[in-house]
Amino acid sequence: DYLSVMTAGAYGFCTPSNYNARLRPAEVLVNGERVRVIRERQTLDQL
Repeated sequence: DYLSVMTAGAYGFCTPSNYNARLRPAEVLVNGERVRVIRERQTLDQL
């Protein structure tokens, strides 16, 4: 399954908040059949 969020505003990686200890999600780039992680998800240690 794939989920694409095209316009995320504050929920995207560039302007997120760690309100309620929500971690930043991983970001992936999908190009045809190729899928690549471009940002790893944030860990609790990084919070």
